[in-house]
Amino acid sequence: MSAEYLTIAGPVDAELEISRSRFLARIERVEDEAAAREVIARIRAEHPRARHHCSAFVLGSDGRVQRSNDDGEPSGTAGAPMLDVLTSAGLSDVVAVVTRYFGGVLLGAGGLTRAYRAAVAEGLATVPRVRRGVRRELTVTAAYDVAPQIEAEARRRGYDVVGAEYGEHVAQCFAVPEEETGALAALAAEVSAGAAEVRPGPACYVDLAD
Repeated sequence: MSAEYLTIAGPVDAELEISRSRFLARIERVEDEAAAREVIARIRAEHPRARHHCSAFVLGSDGRVQRSNDDGEPSGTAGAPMLDVLTSAGLSDVVAVVTRYFGGVLLGAGGLTRAYRAAVAEGLATVPRVRRGVRRELTVTAAYDVAPQIEAEARRRGYDVVGAEYGEHVAQCFAVPEEETGALAALAAEVSAGAAEVRPGPACYVDLAD
């Protein structure tokens, strides 16, 4: 898995009017290409009378999946500039759709490029960023008198608790940086005098707190 990357916290809208044409930008966080295309289809359905619904998206921890669509605008004047704004911002797992209501004035290739680029940039200017990184799930099973001590020290070190089960013992699941899994195991062993059981789980991307 790749290192940390940036995405957006949630959806955002922006609107520009240039020479009587309206440019409505919608930017959303998505998990995969199917979700990105669902957003594009939804925006198209919300604005059936608009002439163009241009789009761009970037996906994956390394931003490897990149797509853009001019949707009838002159080639290279819409989707590519939109995509460039997303990649220049260092974002991934994000889709941008810009709907254009034509105002009767031709903008030319340069004018269109600037308009579509500006619409996406306007949206990104206001939306919070979120860092994502790989964390390994570790389940620590310990006695009831020991589990709170392990949790307190784990939280102090910045490990998030992502779940817990209560039975004969307490089984707490922590999200830990890959390189620190040994440190949590050592912590559990020290606090419990070796009685705690530590079981590794899957590694996955999670949102990271600042």
